Amino acid sequence: MRFGTTLAILSFCAAAFGKVYFHETFDDDSWEKHWVQSTYKDDYGKFKISNGKEFRADPVKSRGLQTSQNAKFYSISAPFDEAFNNKEKDLIVQFSVRHEQNIDCGGGYIKVLPPNIDPKEFNGETPYNIMFGSDICGANKKTHLILSYKGKNHLIKKEIPTEDDTYTHLYTLVIKPDQTYSVSIDNVEKASGSFEDWDFLEPKTIPDPEKTKPADWVDDEYIDDPNDKKPDDWDEDEPQYIDDPEAEKPEDWDDDMDGEWEAPKSENPKYKGKWTPKKIKNPEYKGKWIQPEIPNPDYFDDKEIYVYDSGFVGFDLWQVKAGSIFDDIVVTDDAEEAKTFATEVMDKIKAEKEDEEKVAAERKKIMDEKNKRAAKKAEEMNEKRRKLERENHPEAYADEEESNDDSEEEMEETKEEEKEEVKEETKEETKEEAKEEEKKENVKDEL
Repeated sequence: MRFGTTLAILSFCAAAFGKVYFHETFDDDSWEKHWVQSTYKDDYGKFKISNGKEFRADPVKSRGLQTSQNAKFYSISAPFDEAFNNKEKDLIVQFSVRHEQNIDCGGGYIKVLPPNIDPKEFNGETPYNIMFGSDICGANKKTHLILSYKGKNHLIKKEIPTEDDTYTHLYTLVIKPDQTYSVSIDNVEKASGSFEDWDFLEPKTIPDPEKTKPADWVDDEYIDDPNDKKPDDWDEDEPQYIDDPEAEKPEDWDDDMDGEWEAPKSENPKYKGKWTPKKIKNPEYKGKWIQPEIPNPDYFDDKEIYVYDSGFVGFDLWQVKAGSIFDDIVVTDDAEEAKTFATEVMDKIKAEKEDEEKVAAERKKIMDEKNKRAAKKAEEMNEKRRKLERENHPEAYADEEESNDDSEEEMEETKEEEKEEVKEETKEETKEEAKEEEKKENVKDEL
């Protein structure tokens, strides 16, 4: 009894707390022990570990798996710590990607693979359970979400946006046992719904093959008006265009040189085209015939579409311009663990952006100072050039010198005039102040 109770509690705890089946941050060299480069092709592109072109706020945490060669296919995979069946559990796939090369055409998605693959033979035809992440090529930019069901890959029927800038972004997929899903980018939900957003199952009903449209069924809504007759003067043989009757052959037209002259065409005022009777409502119209539906004998409401046996993650990509950095990969059935990892990644992303903004500000400051120095140097060079030209060609600058002398004399005269005006104003103010003082003294004497 006690053993059974203990076992039940342990089972409940395991289900309640969940488990992390795969977690990779590439913070050290241990990744080399379990990531396997496919040898299916000889010319696959090479992955390398990098924290990017620029210095990051934390160069260790910013390390990731980077594509390094342009116009290449890439194929690499790594096993889970243990195989994972997500029946009656959440399945959460999370990773970050940074397209610092300003990607123009290439994949940025991850694949979740079954446990029985050969990593050395991993390629684009290898069966997978889930394909999830960004896919960008020109104006076509979306987040892929493809789920496998009974050996067939099903693309979601709705468009999910993606990010195509040069910053790091966190992609999160959650699949639940009730066959609902959600997709988030940087902890912001971008799509959610049910598995009806894929065409996994056969339709519930199909057209009844035993039913056909009755021979006397009228589905023409309009018919020709039997009382409408073509007018007697309606000539269907009149052409739409005729020779312009007002056009005349130019006097200088030479048939031998210019060829036979042809009058330009103009609209034929008598043209009416083919006559057709007007339409009226069909009194026999019954509407569009719709074939009756019957239950589909092949329909099966599968409640376990969401269930996968998974054992690997992998990157199977094509990139025209390399440089994408993949990092912070998590596969778990524990929503709280995924949130904890996501918070850590978002803190890293925030620090990276702040670091980039700081670097950008410093670069701008350096560039502004450089531009100022360049402008000052250019002005100094221009002044030296002008000075040299004056010395070598004084006659060319004689008028300019005289004009400058005249300007200086005018400025001196103006200064003198301003000085005299100030003196006169000061005298007047002194006289007024003296009068005010005299008035005050007279008032005191009277008192």
